[in-house]
Formats: sequence, structure tokens, C-alpha cells
Amino acid sequence: MYGHHAVAAALANPLRRLRRLILTEEAEATLVQTLAPPWPLPPERTDRGRIDQLLGRDIAHQGAALLADPLAQPGLAAVLEKRGPIVVLDQVTDPRNIGAIMRSAAAFGAAAVITQDRNAPEETGSLAKAASGALETMPLLRAVNIARTLIALKAANVWCVGLDASGKPLSGPFFAGRRVALVLGAEGEGMRRLTRETCDEIAGLSIKGVVESLNVSAAAAVALYELTRAA
Repeated sequence: MYGHHAVAAALANPLRRLRRLILTEEAEATLVQTLAPPWPLPPERTDRGRIDQLLGRDIAHQGAALLADPLAQPGLAAVLEKRGPIVVLDQVTDPRNIGAIMRSAAAFGAAAVITQDRNAPEETGSLAKAASGALETMPLLRAVNIARTLIALKAANVWCVGLDASGKPLSGPFFAGRRVALVLGAEGEGMRRLTRETCDEIAGLSIKGVVESLNVSAAAAVALYELTRAA
């Protein structure tokens, strides 16, 4: 992973198994202000060009790179013990979108983000950077079958709401007293048929102006904000 926020959050996470920390002088000075040493492992001092060679010149690493093992995935039962809405992503594949959704989920008190095991990216550097530290605090579960996961959530009294422009406007106060799972589909194609049919209901966002739809991460942020009005 790379970037100041992602690296600092991982260094502060005792559940992370860290392997190698590489920093430029400038990045180390910035990290010291965010997270006071000592750190779990000593940094290797290098220059920006060396990190460019390791990660690629197009990567906005900010002079900080960290090699770490993926976090252990919690079970659904553990997630259900936490408070807050649950975000379910049906074949959202862009790691930057997933990272941004995790950041919004953390900001609005969600319990977890669930993706499909086969069609979602691994914990990549771009996902961690887009999450801006939320990867360390927001549980990320991988489900073999999204429809079956929704059925399991419904059995636990979670109301599954699919987000689609065809639905009635999403209203946070309407869900007061209910535990909600917010289901979002892939860019362009949206939710798959079986996922849509398994949801308890379909809701959309009230969008005014010439824009017909939002990026999935932006839609997730707006929907999660709306759901907090039910709290």
C-alpha cells in the first residue's frame, strides 16, 4: 500500500502484519506528525525515484510505501453484532470505487462492506489509498454468493434496500428503527437480476439538474448520509 493516510493507518493497526516500510525523507517527516514513533518496524530511507521503480511512475505514492499482509476477514455473525448499516456491492470491480465507498462507510457509521469474492479486487494499494485509512477500521467481507448473503441478512432482520434510479426516493426517516443493508450494483449495469429480486425493496436518489446518475462511490456516500437521518 502507499500514500500517507493508508500507510499511517496500517502502521497504527495492531492487527496488521507488516513486512517492509519504505519512505522518503519528506514522507517520514510527514508520518512522524501523524503517528509518533516508535513504529512496529523501522523504515528504509530511499528517494522518490526508487519508489517510482517499485510501484510505477503513475502511482501517487507521496513517498511512502508499505508491504503488509491482508487483514483477516471477519465472519458475517461478527458484523451483525455491530451497529450501523451494511453496504453490499454486487460486482463493483474498480478498487478506487471500493476504497472510496469504504471511506464513506466509515464516515457514516456503517458496520461493514461486503463484496463478491470472485469479481472484486484484492486489497491493492489503490484501494487502500482511496479508502484513506478506512481499510484498517472498516471490515471488508468477501461473499461467495451475494444473493445468499442477502438472504442471510434478511434472516437476521436486516432490511435489504437495492439502490437503483427506478426506485422511489430513498428516505432515511422511513427506515427509523430498522437495520438496513444498502445494495449497490456495478457501474453501468447496476445490480444483477437475482440480486435485485432478492432485495426487500428498490430505492433511488432524488437527483436534480442535467445529471442523470452518480458514480457508484458518490451514490453510496449520498445514500449512507440519507440513512443516517434515520438514526
